[in-house]
Amino acid sequence: MIELETLAAFERHLHAGLPLSHVVIQGLDLRRYTRELSTLELVGTVFLGCELEKEALSAALAHGALVFPPLSGLPYQPYRGSLYSPEELYAGFDPSRPETYADTPDARVYAHWAAHGRGNAPTLLETLSQRLHDHAVTDAMEDLLLAEGGKRKVVAIMGGHSMKRGQPDYRSVAMLARELSRQGFFMVSGGGPGAMEATHVGAWFARRTEAELDAGLALLAQAPSYTDREWLSRAFDVRRAFPLRDEDRPWCDSLGIPTWHYGHEPPNPFATHIAKYFANSVREDGLLTIARGGIVYAPGSAGTIQEIFQDACQNHYNSVGVISPMIFLGTEFWTRTRPVYPLLAQLAQGQEYARYLMLTDSQEEVVQALVAYDRARVLPG
Repeated sequence: MIELETLAAFERHLHAGLPLSHVVIQGLDLRRYTRELSTLELVGTVFLGCELEKEALSAALAHGALVFPPLSGLPYQPYRGSLYSPEELYAGFDPSRPETYADTPDARVYAHWAAHGRGNAPTLLETLSQRLHDHAVTDAMEDLLLAEGGKRKVVAIMGGHSMKRGQPDYRSVAMLARELSRQGFFMVSGGGPGAMEATHVGAWFARRTEAELDAGLALLAQAPSYTDREWLSRAFDVRRAFPLRDEDRPWCDSLGIPTWHYGHEPPNPFATHIAKYFANSVREDGLLTIARGGIVYAPGSAGTIQEIFQDACQNHYNSVGVISPMIFLGTEFWTRTRPVYPLLAQLAQGQEYARYLMLTDSQEEVVQALVAYDRARVLPG
């Protein structure tokens, strides 16, 4: 079924003389297309949250179209047709005045979510709006991953939100993500601060020198924690000092998948694409599922450990049709500080995914393992 999610796509469709029957039109203001909509066949057409004048609406209903009306009074669009960008979420933010974050769309949506029950919305309409929104985000994310024939090699890096800028682990994750991006992998993370931010910083600098990366990291380290007042401001300073250039795409593109469930942690602005959800459970399972090229686990706490065993469950039962690498970066951390790896290795005995487990302190070994896995996947037979 054809989906039209921008006015440009809708107009191209009309100008090509193509029918609108059995077409899904999502989140568009179609009030200036009343004449066309009133005269075209609309059997099986689906309008999701579109603005329609009365004449067009009457024609659509008369033809048997399915019309989901817009939902008003919300600071977000339940029927959005694309992923978020940092520019959209942070519209109105002034790095010289960190307090202006409170006026950004991201902050307004979080405030609305918090005021309406957080994870337990008080009304069916609010719950429905959030679920429609999250479904639209998933649909847009699938469109992104299917672009270029679905050939994106998705690798995720998981790790703690409390990992601070300026720490060796932060630089290690950034360097690893930078090299993986250079190898053609599409980097994904939970889209928040700490190790997640380092992942996208590394991708952002994929086409720049190590010296430039270190300069950016030094600037970020002036506000080490996401709880620091100027944490977001320093990130925008780095974006301004080292902007993405035309020749940087698509090497520097990356996908962050944060959630308003943790909305007190603003999404990091180095991810070029942001799939932000209300439902944290949907976000976590989806993140693990799309990382078919493998997942690297940097040091983290309870959230990271939860993701490890969710990933292990997918691999153990081959529930998504792909058994992919699980690589643990930090031998001391994963065997003594958080001794997860020995348990996982024991759990994997006799299972196919046992051969895709790795424990290492070497970034080079991580890259080599993921490249070898990717090459094995594309070999004939």
